[in-house]
Amino acid sequence: MFNTASIINVHFLNMKEELDALVEGGTRFFHIDLMDGHYVPNLCLPIKLLAELKEAYPQVNMDVHMMVTNPSDYIRRLKEAGADYVSFHTDSTPFVRRTINEIRAAGMKPGIVINPSQCIDHIRPFVEYVDMVTLMAVEPGFAGQPLLEGSMDRLREICALREQMGCRFLLSVDGGIDYEKGRECKEMGVDAIVGTVHTIFGQPDGIKAACMRFDREFGSI
Repeated sequence: MFNTASIINVHFLNMKEELDALVEGGTRFFHIDLMDGHYVPNLCLPIKLLAELKEAYPQVNMDVHMMVTNPSDYIRRLKEAGADYVSFHTDSTPFVRRTINEIRAAGMKPGIVINPSQCIDHIRPFVEYVDMVTLMAVEPGFAGQPLLEGSMDRLREICALREQMGCRFLLSVDGGIDYEKGRECKEMGVDAIVGTVHTIFGQPDGIKAACMRFDREFGSI
């Protein structure tokens, strides 16, 4: 299991220092939230930042989480900016399969995101076509929220679905996961935890040490 560090949690006035600490601590995925103020009531992060991150840290996978209406509108620009994984919410477009295909045709790895209010079975028609499935364990749009009740059971459902369908997508969980819940995630077969204030940022011994502790605790791929 690995950490995909959520860039929204970086202190922007200390961004370069904190990004360097993430990489020095072994982080190989940056989780980049793209919000349009419409699908969710918040705005972040600019695509220009993604391009600058990829230029500065070419060895790091750019894991883009689109919280936007009409995700197809962003695919070309994300490709140009250097995105590696691009995930979108299945209720943000009526054309889920088309959007998956467009992401893959652009040379990126497609992923889908399931919200707390959606039944897990909703993603069944799509899981064999994606490289990543992300479960939101909080409501999308804001960092630092507590884990929603029932999220661990929902993760188990996705693990069971993956086994039943014979799929190999990476399973990621976004929001509210601390070390106690992280151990449960590892045991059930979750592949990635979006690193937030609960595991990486705001830890008393600093970002680099927190990343290294994450790897010691959970292992890295």
